Amino acid sequence: MLVLTRKKNETIHIGGNVVVKVISTGRGKVKIGIAAPTTIRVRRGELVSADESESDEDEPLNTMTYETALA
Repeated sequence: MLVLTRKKNETIHIGGNVVVKVISTGRGKVKIGIAAPTTIRVRRGELVSADESESDEDEPLNTMTYETALA
């Protein structure tokens, strides 16, 4: 796992087509925005079952489901 520190309005680029932007921070919460093609599913981690998570590991990188957990 790569751990990065970002400030408000800073971004993280994943591959050539996914951008994660820090919208706001405060009181132990982070609000992020994710820009990705509609072919990539973006879901909160708590909505992904263990079975789905394991099957995603076998998919090729270009079709992998990107999961997002907000803390």
